[in-house]
Amino acid sequence: MLLNRVERVLFNADPRIAWAGRAALIIGGALLAALLVSIAGPLYGAAAALVAVAALLMLSDARWGLIAVFAVIGFLPFATLPFKIGFTPTFLNLAVLAVYFVWIMRIATRRDRAVLGTSIGPAVLLFLLMAFFAFAQGLRFSRPTMTTIRNFAELALAIAFFFALVNILRTRADVFFFSRLIMLAGAVAAAIAVVFYVIPETLTIRILDALGRFGYPGGAGALRYIEDSAENPMRAIGTMVDPNVLGGFLILIIAFTAPQLVTPAPLLRRWLVALFLAVELLALYLTYSRGSLVGLAAGLLVIGVLRYRKLLLLAVVGAALLLLLPQAQAYVARFVEGIQLQDRATLMRLGEYKDALALISRYPWFGVGFAGSPDADLYVGVSNLFLLMAEIMGIVGVVAFIVVIVAYLANLFRAWRAVSPGAEPAGRGRFDPQIEALLLGLLGAVIGGLVGGIFDHYLFNLVYPHMSILLWSYLGLGMATVGLARSAAGSPAPVDA
Repeated sequence: MLLNRVERVLFNADPRIAWAGRAALIIGGALLAALLVSIAGPLYGAAAALVAVAALLMLSDARWGLIAVFAVIGFLPFATLPFKIGFTPTFLNLAVLAVYFVWIMRIATRRDRAVLGTSIGPAVLLFLLMAFFAFAQGLRFSRPTMTTIRNFAELALAIAFFFALVNILRTRADVFFFSRLIMLAGAVAAAIAVVFYVIPETLTIRILDALGRFGYPGGAGALRYIEDSAENPMRAIGTMVDPNVLGGFLILIIAFTAPQLVTPAPLLRRWLVALFLAVELLALYLTYSRGSLVGLAAGLLVIGVLRYRKLLLLAVVGAALLLLLPQAQAYVARFVEGIQLQDRATLMRLGEYKDALALISRYPWFGVGFAGSPDADLYVGVSNLFLLMAEIMGIVGVVAFIVVIVAYLANLFRAWRAVSPGAEPAGRGRFDPQIEALLLGLLGAVIGGLVGGIFDHYLFNLVYPHMSILLWSYLGLGMATVGLARSAAGSPAPVDA
């Protein structure tokens, strides 16, 4: 095949042949770029040339594809191409498909001899198959739109991203590279949210209007306020459109990054980790997302109880500041109103829970699928991860998801014990502070995200594919890290072909 011949030239064992092939490719790309500029103009021609270079990098190494995926998540998770090819693809779609293409080509060309599944791979595959079953059986009730089909495909690719990651992240260097990439993407997203919040609203609106050509909502309506009233404080959204989605994203990022602040061997310089966390915590505060604050507290509590007591002390200091600072009193009052079930947002959620339970009671086992409710008096949609999953995939689907999560958390906990400071006296293995911090960060992040999911639905909502990618990326990274921990402890890592 032509593709195999090109690959043999570009990655030839003889460096002279490889460099000659790459030089020819670069020259050809430059000529093509010049042609595009002459035909389409300098703006679109230059953009096409940059896309071609990015595509070449992503196809040469899966790590470039991962960089592209998390660059999009950090900067513009909802950005779409300014043209259609039957549908309007997003930058995230292209980056994810590039990662899949490189992985599949590595298997096809036998550069990867075995396909790893890890010990939770069967459970993840079962959940993925359950999602397809729910989509198929939902066709009995209503016909899906093209948007629904596309969004479901994005969800399926997000779940399967777990398998791509556990096969790409095979070495310690790969795991550490990807972990740093996640932390950097999270810091970028938080910084954008803070900047959008502190600059004048008119300037924020102008920036969002400029992003409108890439599919972003523009105008003053894009800004979000408490209870949707401009008389109340504005809520931070960054480029994630919704403050609750930004809050859920920051749960996963902050809990994952926090152990790096106190571990003896951080993956980034400690001052940089402190800067990242400061910006992320400020962005989380500015979202006014109470559910996200509770989720983060749960994740940090798990990490602190298991190992890093300093994080508990920092959490107590943060809570004290939140209670005592005059600037935070509106936040505290809103939090108290939520606990007392007095504000409008909480009452609306209670109404959603009631309607969701009614729909689940009518279709308890396999749900109604992804195309919508078959009953005119009820709807699919509730601000709760587990209830939404039950509406769509039924109780069986929720159980399958819980099995995946429990198996994942159990693997992480066992691996953490193998590399914790008590490992050497107990004879279980060698203390590895870098792996330990990653395991605890992943453990706390997923638990925090699931607790936050009790109050919102972003981890299983078809409208937010980047959140699904992030969740299943954490599961893939977690199992890759478990493999490293088992190797350090002297036991073989699971290799399920």
